[in-house]
Amino acid sequence: MAALNIALAMAQDVAERMFPAERLAALGPELVLLSPRPLVDFASPQAAAVLARTDALVTGWGCPPLTAQVLALAPNLRFVLHAAGSVRAHVGDAVWDRGIRVSTAAAANAIPVAEYTLAMILLANKKVLQLAAALKSTRNVVPLDELYPSMGNYGQRIGVVGASKIGRAVIGLLKPFAFDVVVFDPFLSGADAAELEVTAVGLDELLSTSDIVSLHAPDLPETRHLIDARGLSLLRPGATFINTSRGALVDQDALVRRIQRGDLYAVLDVTTPELLDPDHPFYDHPNVLLTPHVAGSLGVELARLADTALAEAGRAARGEELLYGLNENALGRTA
Repeated sequence: MAALNIALAMAQDVAERMFPAERLAALGPELVLLSPRPLVDFASPQAAAVLARTDALVTGWGCPPLTAQVLALAPNLRFVLHAAGSVRAHVGDAVWDRGIRVSTAAAANAIPVAEYTLAMILLANKKVLQLAAALKSTRNVVPLDELYPSMGNYGQRIGVVGASKIGRAVIGLLKPFAFDVVVFDPFLSGADAAELEVTAVGLDELLSTSDIVSLHAPDLPETRHLIDARGLSLLRPGATFINTSRGALVDQDALVRRIQRGDLYAVLDVTTPELLDPDHPFYDHPNVLLTPHVAGSLGVELARLADTALAEAGRAARGEELLYGLNENALGRTA
């Protein structure tokens, strides 16, 4: 078995967090790291010298685009192994045309997003945030049954928009609970829905009948404003809308108007723009929980992404199939 020459290609701060010295020191003999410093651009003579010897690039957030000119500097490059989710920012036609194998850690990144979503679903159905606010403001007995007679998780309908990797991870985490899970995804077959133990429904039905709607569709031109003003109007009074996908999938102005009616709750980990203006109504509205894009891999969770990419590199070195390989056609349906 020949060793695989690997190089890191990502922003410097990303490399420092995901691939600290102790992780790189633990690489097996099958992987030869050509430089402990990541390639933050491909234009320097130093980068050209590394690329000339590289068999596999382990990429991350901030990796520059792999253009035809860059690939010409890397005649031995056979693998691009992404230690994050979407490869759209750096993998294009030149990579696919060369027949380079591409892998992604999207499945690993789906885990913390699904965990965040599950936590928010359970808290939302128990009206924990609203009741905590009521207790804080009154400092007195809170009339639970009077305020929320239908609170709780038993038998609630959870609508999952998008049977993506994250959507499927959420579905998996929901299984131990007594939920009625419905899914909208135009690519979800009846057989797939049966295997997932969910009910496939149209988007209108999902929006109008779910107690919780959780958005997990990819950010594509076709999905812009997938949840539009009409769709938001279908959400039942008292429902909670959760978005951990991308802000562009929602007509945000319409969501503001629906929230201001006072009968919809929202948990928003993403918005458009990602940092809202200081006077945006979402900050102060009692029905909105706004978090700063924390659902994805952060802190210790970055180690899972790094380990996933390095495990793929090990498989490549041993001549095994990549576990999380991508093909060009899949990008038409994924982020």
